[in-house]
Amino acid sequence: MAESSTSSLSVDSRDNKFWKGAFAVSGIMVTLVTYGVLQEKIMRIPYGAEKEYFKYSLFLVFCNRITTSAVSAASLLASKKTMNPVAPIYKYCLVSVSNILTTTCQYEALKYVSFPVQTLAKCAKMIPVMVWGALIMQKRYQGPDYLLAFLVTLGCSVFILYPAGTDLSPYSRGRENTVWGVLLMLGYLGFDGFTSTFQDKLFKGYDMEIHNQIFYTTLCSCILSVTGLILQGHLLPAVEFVYRHHDCFFDIVLLSTVATISQFFISYTIRTFGALTFATIMTTRQLVSIMLSCVWFAHPLSWEQWIGAVIVFGSLYAKSFSRKAPQKTTSSVALVQNEGSNNLKDNP
Repeated sequence: MAESSTSSLSVDSRDNKFWKGAFAVSGIMVTLVTYGVLQEKIMRIPYGAEKEYFKYSLFLVFCNRITTSAVSAASLLASKKTMNPVAPIYKYCLVSVSNILTTTCQYEALKYVSFPVQTLAKCAKMIPVMVWGALIMQKRYQGPDYLLAFLVTLGCSVFILYPAGTDLSPYSRGRENTVWGVLLMLGYLGFDGFTSTFQDKLFKGYDMEIHNQIFYTTLCSCILSVTGLILQGHLLPAVEFVYRHHDCFFDIVLLSTVATISQFFISYTIRTFGALTFATIMTTRQLVSIMLSCVWFAHPLSWEQWIGAVIVFGSLYAKSFSRKAPQKTTSSVALVQNEGSNNLKDNP
């Protein structure tokens, strides 16, 4: 009788874990793949009969951040947690500035490189993270980490340097791999690496809730981005563009919504299954995003790009599956939190 009861509990536990896993995977895939498609549609597909392009990337940053800020504030109020800043305001602002530069470079790069190129290049973000980690956190890395960084860099370089000749940018007559587009992606990688590393340092240096940091960094981002729009004279033109093209307005609203919802699924996945499972899901998401973009927006891939993609994703999957699953001990929980800390705060 006891054995039957234990067996029943074991089956229920497996079923429960399966449905939690399905919930996490479907949530991340749907929100972030949708985010990627909308991002490319807004920045690269013309609107209206006059074929106008939306060029105000800082306006997208503002819309994303004000939505996330409102949701995080509501979460703090609903949970009755403190809304007072835990760290000095200038530290939140430092994260905010680097985050704005990260996202702006990401949107601007889509004017010059295709979404598949941008998505694969994001896989190389471990390199600046390692550099900033060594400089800011005094971290030390092992040989396999450097090997993985080298292979991912090699694959990304092949993918960027050998585009299909027919895949042209709507903003220039040159090929996709324009110097400006590559520089913007390098800027994205550098600023993104600093953002996540400094966020990690804030969490370790202060007793800080996730929503507390998200609220203050996104609030600073809202203030800085709207200031930038006013100084550049882009605020009113962006609003007028959205007013003229209602489909663009709905695209931006949906983009901001899925960007905010994705934060819940990212946090839920890491807390429930750990950073290892999350990393595997994110690698798969990037692969699906590239394939969907190639089909949806008709991006041809050269055979060299296929080789580069295989090198990158093969290396990432090999890294994920070569790790041993951590035991549920205090040390393993700390390991998961440390590995997942960057991803928890990562704004799309």
